[in-house]
Amino acid sequence: MDYLRTLGSAAVSSLVQKSGLTLPFSLGQKVTSYENKSIWTLYDATKRDDGSLVSVFEFDSSQAKNRNCMPIAKNALRKLRTIRHPDVLKFLDAVETDSTIHIMTERVRPLAPAIQERASRSAQDKKNWLLWGLHRITVALTFINDNAASTHGNVRIDSVFISPSGEWKLGGFEVLSNPKDDAAVLYTMGGLTPDAMNFASPEVKKRGWIILKEHKTSAADAYALGLLIHFAFNPSQPLPPTAQSPHPPPTTQDRGSIPNIIFPSFKKLLNPNPNARLSPQNFLELGMAQTAGEDSGFFASNKLVKVCAGLDNFNLANESEKASLLRTLKESAASLPSEFASYRVLPALASALEFGGASAAAILPLVLQFGKNIAPQDHSSVIMVHLIKLYASPDRGTRMALLDHLEEYADKLDKKTVVDKIWPNLQTGFTDTVPLIREATVRAIILLADKLNDRILNNDLLRFLARMQADPEASIRTNTCILLGRLGPTLGWNTKRKVLVPAFTKALKDTFVHCRVAGLMALMATADCYDTEEVASRVIPNMAFTMIDPEKLVRDQAFKAMQLFVKKLEDHAATMPETSIVEGAPTIAGLTAPVQGPPGSSTLVNTAAGAAGALAGWAISSLGKSLAAADLQSTMSSVGGIAVDRTASAPPTTANGMSGLPPPPVPLVSTLSSPGPAKHSMPTASSSHARSMQLGANKVPAATSMHDMALEWAEEAAAEAEADHSNPWGTDDLMDVNADQDDWSAFESAPPAPVIGLHPSNTIESPNADYWGDSFSDMPAPSPAVSPPKSHQRPAAIVTAATAIHRPASALSNAQSDGGQSDPIPSRVASPAQTPVASTVGMTKEEKAAEMARRKEERKQRIAALKEQKKHATTKA
Repeated sequence: MDYLRTLGSAAVSSLVQKSGLTLPFSLGQKVTSYENKSIWTLYDATKRDDGSLVSVFEFDSSQAKNRNCMPIAKNALRKLRTIRHPDVLKFLDAVETDSTIHIMTERVRPLAPAIQERASRSAQDKKNWLLWGLHRITVALTFINDNAASTHGNVRIDSVFISPSGEWKLGGFEVLSNPKDDAAVLYTMGGLTPDAMNFASPEVKKRGWIILKEHKTSAADAYALGLLIHFAFNPSQPLPPTAQSPHPPPTTQDRGSIPNIIFPSFKKLLNPNPNARLSPQNFLELGMAQTAGEDSGFFASNKLVKVCAGLDNFNLANESEKASLLRTLKESAASLPSEFASYRVLPALASALEFGGASAAAILPLVLQFGKNIAPQDHSSVIMVHLIKLYASPDRGTRMALLDHLEEYADKLDKKTVVDKIWPNLQTGFTDTVPLIREATVRAIILLADKLNDRILNNDLLRFLARMQADPEASIRTNTCILLGRLGPTLGWNTKRKVLVPAFTKALKDTFVHCRVAGLMALMATADCYDTEEVASRVIPNMAFTMIDPEKLVRDQAFKAMQLFVKKLEDHAATMPETSIVEGAPTIAGLTAPVQGPPGSSTLVNTAAGAAGALAGWAISSLGKSLAAADLQSTMSSVGGIAVDRTASAPPTTANGMSGLPPPPVPLVSTLSSPGPAKHSMPTASSSHARSMQLGANKVPAATSMHDMALEWAEEAAAEAEADHSNPWGTDDLMDVNADQDDWSAFESAPPAPVIGLHPSNTIESPNADYWGDSFSDMPAPSPAVSPPKSHQRPAAIVTAATAIHRPASALSNAQSDGGQSDPIPSRVASPAQTPVASTVGMTKEEKAAEMARRKEERKQRIAALKEQKKHATTKA
């Protein structure tokens, strides 16, 4: 609507009526306190463009009181458009018709009601506010009289308005005129304003308005300023006696509430002589005098005046002046008028923040303090718009101030603002070279976590936090661990599993004590983020070592954490079934009886000794209880009268005790064994020859006692030790432990091998023999212990399985002549006294490797043949 300002009243009226254009404002409530105070009617209104609050002054010439006032109403519009000053009513827009004029200004309210509202305030606060307001009006009058070379002509309490910031604004420009202007209305129409003669100066009352052309432009306004001071401090009193002829000077009885410091100047303003009257400019100079005297310095000592002056020149002031102003604001923050602090001080400080600098850290707390009184709907436009811009500032002092006070304004930030405007600048703090900035950035994240989107929270942020965990500063590592502990529940499911336990485990290994404590506390805080399997397999194992931490603080916290997680596992275990084995399902040995578990709750132990005893009893009873009913009724094979137990999973043995080996066609000696297959225990290591370690290699009649059998074994071992001093274990292994393809099933179904009995002459019986201990103490000393045998094949001198089985009778005689120590079984390793063995002694390393490879290959062939034999046997059966 700016183009309307250049149009004449007739054109505007025609444009509004014929084109149907709407007014640039929407009228609201009428301000009743301003009725009949002026030619204008005041409305509260709203601007259509942006919905901002405005005021509208309406002039309607159809009203009887305004019938002749159209010229001064148009003069007011014209002067308000052209005169721009911070202390003058701010013009926004206007619409004219033939009979009406609407002037839109900033939102204001009349001064008189505002003075009444402050009647209950303390005398000092009221005095400061009134002097500050009079200072603003004096500045405006000085500008009009000197710079604009004009006379206001209508200075009164009804021509002054209060802005939302509490500042006084000068209006009432109906008769404002320049004496050199041919269209000046003051000198001819000055009396058209309501009650004009009551506020007129003595010379006007005596000689009319035209006399003002003969005096200074400030003469009439200075006298009106004196009356304004009187009504400001004494709103309920009538005009002072000096306003009436013969205009006596004011006395102390007429002072009322006017401060003593201003009263001398007040009297000079009301001087009847216009040439001796104090001008507004002189009055301002007295008030702003730096050296306060009896009647000077009343403006300069006013804290509101000083604050406004400091804010107006803040960007041009040096650091000491800025610090002085900020100190004044901090000290007087509680006593400042609320509207002044919210709408005058606050916007100026927020605007000053954009320049950053050393004062930013001091300004921001004041901005947030003054912002507490701002209406919620205005908070974003008055404060947040400036704070958000500051995050783009590279100044470290500004960034520290923003982060240190984030808690005071974080709740007023929305998610879109944080993601789009704050986070892109905030993340630079993670990589800053100053540790203080990095630490403040880490601490600030928790306040903004609920306003970050999933991508930032589960990806970008965690990358920075991983870097922060390796920061050289211990406090940053600790705060990072604490932050992860607080963020844990909000992370995604996959992120929790990948990040939390490794991150906290890393903290538990930190060299800083409080970082380790923080890691334990973070694990406890995120206990609900882990399922029971993760607790058992990852959390507890990774934190167990902290229970023996060198620091007691860590140990105490570790035990508390362990109790928490163990209790969680106990609660889960209480809901689990006693066993996961389905009833009636086959066990590992093919039995239908259920496998016995560990001792029940009635046999639980609490000590190490008790646990060892219970464990031994449990193992013995388990072996006995794993036998099926059919096994319990069968007859066990015996060696020298001793029944040897075998596990249920061991392959069945043949008459000679060897598993799966083909028997020779003609037994060398009669074989004594039980009718059914017997179970034998696996051989254990000893220092005797390999012959004594082979299962079932030496069988004796069942009538032979256990003691006889033990002594025969000892004598046999001694004889073999004398025959071969190189390696009592022989030159071959019992089995190739590295052959993964070997199958124990090849030894389960092979036909029994012949059993060679011990020679009767070697049997010595002792009634008090110790079968596993002392009975071996009288034996001839065996050859020195050697390293465990290595896997290798039979030497070339040893015949194959087929030729060994069909050995001639001479071989039998040789076997009997050496005390029964010859071995006709192809899988056995013959001693050097029986069969020539291709020794590897003297071979080069390459020859030894070739010999061992050949032996291994021969063994594989034998095992394959046994498997094939078992397969045919199964098919025939």
